[in-house]
Amino acid sequence: MTALMSTHRYARLLSALMVTAALTASAAAQTRVTAPQNRYSVAQDVQLGQEASAEVRKELPMLNDDRVDDYVEQVGRRLVGAIPPEFRHPEFRYTFDVVNQKEINAFALPGGPMYLNRGMIEASKNEAEMAGVMAHEISHVALRHGTAQATKGEKFQIGAIAGQVLGAIIGGAAGSIISQGSQFGLGAYFLKYGREYETQADILGSQIMARAGYDPRQMANMFKTIEAQGGRGGPEWLSSHPNPGNRYNTINREAQMLQVNGSAGNPAEFQAVKARLGGMSPALTQQQIAQGQGRNRPVGTNGRAAVRVEPPSSQYRSYSPAEFLRVAVPANWSQVSGGQGGVTYAPQGGFFRDNQGETAFTHGVQFGVTQGGSGSLQRDTEALVQSFARSNPQLRRAGNYQRTSIGGAQGLTTSLRNVSEVTGQAEYVNLSTVYLQDGNVLFMIGVAPQDEADIYANAFARVRQNLQLSR
Repeated sequence: MTALMSTHRYARLLSALMVTAALTASAAAQTRVTAPQNRYSVAQDVQLGQEASAEVRKELPMLNDDRVDDYVEQVGRRLVGAIPPEFRHPEFRYTFDVVNQKEINAFALPGGPMYLNRGMIEASKNEAEMAGVMAHEISHVALRHGTAQATKGEKFQIGAIAGQVLGAIIGGAAGSIISQGSQFGLGAYFLKYGREYETQADILGSQIMARAGYDPRQMANMFKTIEAQGGRGGPEWLSSHPNPGNRYNTINREAQMLQVNGSAGNPAEFQAVKARLGGMSPALTQQQIAQGQGRNRPVGTNGRAAVRVEPPSSQYRSYSPAEFLRVAVPANWSQVSGGQGGVTYAPQGGFFRDNQGETAFTHGVQFGVTQGGSGSLQRDTEALVQSFARSNPQLRRAGNYQRTSIGGAQGLTTSLRNVSEVTGQAEYVNLSTVYLQDGNVLFMIGVAPQDEADIYANAFARVRQNLQLSR
């Protein structure tokens, strides 16, 4: 394990904090889209996508920055929630990752894995433009264009083509090597689309954007931006997504028939993410990646053994991660993880993800829910500590349990000690627990370096005191 306190495991316990957005359809006059004929099964789409995705993560340099990844994931989830019911496949596993590559490109694999180049985010003028590209890629997946395109040709064995798909992604000589020089064109069946499928993805993507609360005209604007890039990267995306003709006008025409459902987008967060990217070392070029540079190398603030982290702000900001929970954390902390139901608040530089996707935080708090049932909060809390210790052998309780008021109910608080496998330094851990109405246990775990314990102990106490539970 390379994760401080293995905090990525806490999130898996928290089903009660899962937050979903239900987005409804709008506009009856939209263009009807029909998925093409496909002789592959939905399960084969999933298999192909997962196998190809495993190869992608080995060969392409992931950005591995949680602030950026979580932001893109949030936009992606909003768009996935807006897929029309007839094109939803429960088996699909939509995921969203950022590649530390300069060229303007994005691709989505059958079954749901999507990869967005850093260059695409940096070229976008606003969140809606970025969302337009993502909605277009999601449409290719939802309409199963990859395997539909393969249906037109020879019947391929899904399990044998992951390398060829990766070769098509990377392209050039490097792609030929990855695909081992054989059947290189095979990958194109799953990632390089014809004009008919491009038009379908433009139209369905526009509809998904409107349902999700984005102006579809921003998709047209983004494609115009890509085309204008020319030698700076435009052809990278256009090579696999050719303009079907009058793309800009087609999208704008469709937009006129659609009603935008609400107003999505967070301009401040988008600009903060772009500023964060701008403060990192330059993204790698396709040529550098082909030469093997940056493979499995973390970038950004994550992955460093030592990062300067600002102390907790004296100003506090409120969040409602679930209907039953409201929290207030220092204003310079952000929600950096909500996947699998867990929710973490940490300052910039205080959250970490390694190249295997394992996550941890060195500063901040995390909330989770674990099963109760013993009838004793102390016994349930001790069981929770023991579960943490199974993956953190140096974790030790450093104090007795103290009765504490948490959200208007009587809870427990105790201190723990650990050695961070991120920094190798001693760390201070503060754990508070309280029963929920359903008998499960809400826990709040705060983490900070031992030499900053006094500062963070005060912050953790204030977060605990401000916590509100609906009862």
